[in-house]
Amino acid sequence: MAGTISRGIKAPIIRQGDDIVKIVADSVLTAAQEDGFQLHEKDVICVTEAVVARADGNYASTTDIAEDVKAKLGGETIGVVFPILSRNRFAICLRGIAKGAKKVVLMLSYPSDEVGNHLFDMDLLDDSGVNPYTDVLTLEDYRRIFGYIKHPFTGVDYVEYYADLIKEEGAEAEIVFANHPEAIVKFTKNVLCCDIHTRARSKRRILAAGGEKVLTLDEILNAPVNGSGFNPQYGLLGSNKATEDTVKLFPKNAQEVAENIQKEIIARTGVKVEAMIYGDGAFKDPVGKIWELADPVVGAGFTEGLNGLPNEVKLKYLADNDFADLSGEELADAIRQRIKEKDADLKGSMVSEGTTPRRLTDLIGSLCDLTSGSGDKGTPIVLVQNYFNNYAN
Repeated sequence: MAGTISRGIKAPIIRQGDDIVKIVADSVLTAAQEDGFQLHEKDVICVTEAVVARADGNYASTTDIAEDVKAKLGGETIGVVFPILSRNRFAICLRGIAKGAKKVVLMLSYPSDEVGNHLFDMDLLDDSGVNPYTDVLTLEDYRRIFGYIKHPFTGVDYVEYYADLIKEEGAEAEIVFANHPEAIVKFTKNVLCCDIHTRARSKRRILAAGGEKVLTLDEILNAPVNGSGFNPQYGLLGSNKATEDTVKLFPKNAQEVAENIQKEIIARTGVKVEAMIYGDGAFKDPVGKIWELADPVVGAGFTEGLNGLPNEVKLKYLADNDFADLSGEELADAIRQRIKEKDADLKGSMVSEGTTPRRLTDLIGSLCDLTSGSGDKGTPIVLVQNYFNNYAN
């Protein structure tokens, strides 16, 4: 009778140099023995990106960031555009950026950042007379209109916090507020776009407006600096605070690890599972208005069987429409038969309306992120079972 099962699996504390593939396989198989479950084909073993990067030793210091920023953007005045408001995600990156510049012009979007962290409540904007589509505010404008507001969850005034970080690293700080990225060229033509999912658009618009040296975060530490960690595809995107002067980067070996987990389980059990290395889930908190997705992607690496989108019919549509005159086992049999006969691609079909049109990796990764949590659960491995089953099988 069980449908999808998401099972958090405990693992040892993982350190740099550990064999992450062996640890994952050992942990899953030990859990199966202790808790009395079996692995089946198409089960999905998922591992949080944090422990994969940790085992690989994919770390960098603020000095490494500074050296790369200075070499690529000149080391004078740098525009830092649309960073998210996060002590964990961006603060240490900002320290490194400031260390590689003489002046930082920090341009914040308002009233919130890209992932929904608010500088101030939207209602204040409605009553302010400010046009968020066109108006560029100085720090003085911002304080006069909106005052000194602390984030409701963290208790931090991010405007003050980020300005202090820049100054602590010996750079001059100028804070401005705008929602069109090209506004930065009035202050400097050397720019680092620090937004995550809109970075390509920001870069394009800044270059079109006269920007000269314009980079995105995935172009910083996309190669090692003095032997540092790096990520060739995502650079600083997806990094997290490790210590007060180091970051853990998004794993550069995620695809290799996912494929090797699959091979290891096949070698030990003969069962072909799927495997994925996952980051933040793609979901939004409706109360705090925060999008979880601060990583560049949910699925950092995954096996071939996780490519694609769901191809599902909507059971309640069938029950309310096609088989409205049936009930009981006759209804169940009719629906099972319709599922077995469904087209290979239901895109655009009314019978699939209301099913979730997202990639499998985004859906499964979001499930895993919620299962493992971000605190002290101690389950960086998640086993998802029965995900590909349906009412007919």
